[in-house]
Amino acid sequence: MRNLVYAINLSIDGCCDHTKMIGDEEIHEYFTRLLQEADLLVYGRITYQLMVPYWPDVAKNPTKVKATDEFARTFDSIKRVVFSRSLDSADENTRIVRTGLQDEILRLKQEEGKKILLGGVDLPSQLIELGLIDEYYFVVQPLVVGQGRRLLEGVTLAERLKLKFADSKVLRSGAVALHYLKQ
Repeated sequence: MRNLVYAINLSIDGCCDHTKMIGDEEIHEYFTRLLQEADLLVYGRITYQLMVPYWPDVAKNPTKVKATDEFARTFDSIKRVVFSRSLDSADENTRIVRTGLQDEILRLKQEEGKKILLGGVDLPSQLIELGLIDEYYFVVQPLVVGQGRRLLEGVTLAERLKLKFADSKVLRSGAVALHYLKQ
């Protein structure tokens, strides 16, 4: 069975607004390595529209910043699934799914392949409530932003989710990359 992996940047105070985060080369290198372990990306509409067409465009028109360009090339090479009831169309590398979140994720996990990488906030929150996420990567940035969207806002768990520590890495920026496994 394939693992469903959730990865996100957040501030010390739990904000996960991408516009407030550090996006340096080391962060891009870290997330590129995560992308290389996956062969499917899963997003909701909002995160999908933040990522596409931005990263495919960078892949076609490189920035000359090695880590950024490698992230873009890797991102653009991976198939995507976007869950949305309102999205009219998607790029050629993306399939839109309109209903059946739980059933579709369970089906995707049964397919042959590498890890399934999940990003965003709303869709992962639903999948956390359903107990379907197998691994968590939190990159906690050395920032207190005081406002913005918080991780797991509005999530109601039937019971406390206990995770098993897998590893960590301190980045030059002072960010700490934490990896946890579902128990």
